[in-house]
This record gives sequence, C-alpha cells and structure tokens, in this order.
Amino acid sequence: MQRLVERMEQTIFGQRANVRLVVAAMLAGGHVLLEGVPGLGKTKLARTLAALTDGAYRRVQFTPDMMPSDITGNVIYNLQENRYVTIKGPVFCNLLLADEINRTGPKTQSALLEAMEERQVTIQGETHKLPAPFFVIATQNPVEYEGTYPLPEAQLDRFLFKLTLDYPGEAQERDIYKAHGLGGAGVDEPIEPVCSVDDILRHREAL
Repeated sequence: MQRLVERMEQTIFGQRANVRLVVAAMLAGGHVLLEGVPGLGKTKLARTLAALTDGAYRRVQFTPDMMPSDITGNVIYNLQENRYVTIKGPVFCNLLLADEINRTGPKTQSALLEAMEERQVTIQGETHKLPAPFFVIATQNPVEYEGTYPLPEAQLDRFLFKLTLDYPGEAQERDIYKAHGLGGAGVDEPIEPVCSVDDILRHREAL
C-alpha cells in the first residue's frame, strides 16, 4: 500500500493528503466524493488508482437525461437467440468514476444506492452481485449550480469521505509542467500495476 501511495503521488501532484485518504477509503470498503473545480485531476486520480491496482475501470458522465438503466443495465430480447438477454451496465467494475454526479436527477442518483451499500444491483427483478472489490469515486463541481441536483442525505451517507481538491502550490505546478510539458514523461506512458484487486481484498480482510 505504501508503494501504491508513492506511485500515485508521482502522477497526482499536490494532493498528498487526498491521495492517502482515497486509498484508505478503498481499503476500508467505503466510497469517496470528490469536490473541486474542473481541471484539478479528479478524473486522473480515479483512472490512475484503477491502473495501479489492475482493476476494471469504468467512467460514467452523468447528464440530466440519464436513466437508471444506463448505469445498472437492462434486459433486451435477442431475436437471433429467441430469448431475453441481460446487458450489464458500467456499474459492473472494480472502480466506478461517477463524474459530475449532481448533474443527473434523483431517480438516477438512487440507482447507485443499492450498488454502493449492498454491492449488488437489481435488473428487471433479478439480483446480480458486483465484482469485488467495488469502489465508487464520485465527483461534483461546487461552482456551477444551474441545472444540478444536490445529493440527498441518503446518498451522501454512502460516502466515507467527502474530499475537496484545491489548486496545487507553485512547486507542484512546476512539477506538473515538467511532467506534462514538451518532452515530459508520464503523459501517455502506460501505468504498470503495483498490486492487484486480490491484494486489496486481502488487506481488507486483515483490517
């Protein structure tokens, strides 16, 4: 876990405390709500964590017209096979990034309630277990309130931490420029995992 934190800090600059709390939440079996203005690396943090733990990663961009089935999945009729087939949604993964979760309506927000609390979803009356570990990182923009739906208390209760990402300091901004500027490494380089999802599960059991 120490190697995981150190490797994340080599990619996510100026967020040392938040990186450690995100890893702590994952080990504790909780979920995290990230709040911050665009461009501070919320999506990159989730994507980097998924790559370093070698877990299945999905990103859902929440919009006002999104339906619950867009997250959990649906049942369709397959004409070729003459039977109903369950199409599983993006929630079936190890790390789900719920981007701008406050931009969708309460009905769709509630689709995550069962998944976050019970680690399962119900599609057309049939219950499906989610992969283990299942970890949700949700983001919301604190600046724009037009066209947003504040998260209800029942939804907020599913998050172990609400973390605020702020602008990095001058030294961290220089590190970001060096890493992402011309000739910088780490922009498109593949990230090698430092642990597996099985390691995360073992640590959870130990805790």
